[in-house]
Amino acid sequence: MSIISRGFHGRRAAPDKKLPPGQYETNGFPVLSAGPTPRVPRDTWELSVTTEAGECHVWNWAALTALPSETPTVDLHCVTKWSKFDTHWQGVSLDVLLADVETAAEYALVSSYGGYTTNLPLEDLLDGKAWIVYGYAGEDLDPEHGGPVRLLVPHLYLWKSAKWVRGIELRDDDTPGFWESAGYHNYGDPWQEQRYWGD
Repeated sequence: MSIISRGFHGRRAAPDKKLPPGQYETNGFPVLSAGPTPRVPRDTWELSVTTEAGECHVWNWAALTALPSETPTVDLHCVTKWSKFDTHWQGVSLDVLLADVETAAEYALVSSYGGYTTNLPLEDLLDGKAWIVYGYAGEDLDPEHGGPVRLLVPHLYLWKSAKWVRGIELRDDDTPGFWESAGYHNYGDPWQEQRYWGD
């Protein structure tokens, strides 16, 4: 006798919500990290954006939080197959952050406190697709979820939304980050199930 009924596929999303292929819905917020959780005080935290020409723009906590903020509500999709719907964030759009940054770069390499990196096409950070966030569900962003500040790129698998973000290097070439160098897909579209190289 089978323990799992034929046709069982795990928890299904509500009819008005869509799951990418191979994902299941969770109401929790699992914590997955590539290493220990850095504890970065706000008074020493900084974010830098460096262009391909070497021009550097830097924001500290006061400068970042003085920028116009948004409160996006987005779905999250993790490469480990969980999805969480309708998450509420507060932060600054990359469109605002990069508005005065002159660049012809096509790629970004994002780095974090703790040494993590991930790469993205620059176009995936623009046009309302990505934020630098410091609030979650009406509260300050906890360190376990990337606080004080993380990148949020909800249309890609969550490993692209680097926690504890500290720098964005704008580049002419595409340089794989931590998980990409370890065999994860270079782009990571959940709707295409781009989990690993070759997917």
